[in-house]
Amino acid sequence: MGKSKPHPRLINTIAVCITTLSFALCAAAQTNVVYQNDFEKAEVGKVPEDFLVLDGGFAVKQEGTNKFLELPGSPLESYGVQFGPAEVSDLAVTARINATAKGRRFPTFGVGLNGVAGYKLQLSPSKKMLELYKEQTLQSTFPCEWKSGNWTHFRLQVRKVKEREWRVEGKVWMEGTKEPEEWMVTFDEKETPVSGKASVFGSPFSGTPIQFDDLVVTELKKKS
Repeated sequence: MGKSKPHPRLINTIAVCITTLSFALCAAAQTNVVYQNDFEKAEVGKVPEDFLVLDGGFAVKQEGTNKFLELPGSPLESYGVQFGPAEVSDLAVTARINATAKGRRFPTFGVGLNGVAGYKLQLSPSKKMLELYKEQTLQSTFPCEWKSGNWTHFRLQVRKVKEREWRVEGKVWMEGTKEPEEWMVTFDEKETPVSGKASVFGSPFSGTPIQFDDLVVTELKKKS
């Protein structure tokens, strides 16, 4: 008897798996994690020693088995913390942030790169907008719906595209949904970015705490 041939569906499935794995390996090859913190090893009630608190009563808290960094709901000002390496470009920062509205009062929150004078990706629920700032100047916006009490994923990156030109890109998506393929906000920078650390920040205008988790800074490897 001759050997039986593999079923066409099996061949197709194997091909899809190989292609998926190849894409995953290629994506992994494009980035290198240079900092990460999920707070699972952090001491409750304190801020990790490698964090630079710009202002605010940040502290590690725990709910069930999960630990996170929390900004209290008062005073009603803007606060932030910095972490990771200080670099000029070719870095990305990702984080999960959870906040709540109270009546008609909404918080604002987000992630940043390149220090205090750098770039900020901010979600402003009261405006229903995702905003991209260079320091205090608004550079780009995108209409964005937000769900109170749900974790939101943030991704912001700064990369050099050619001599004397950099691109700042950002996007957000809700926990349990797929990360968008396209960037929501972009800004082409003609000036050399300042060197600075990544950050997370928040303004608890609703009077309720803001929680931060799964902070990751990755180096964007340049294409050969």
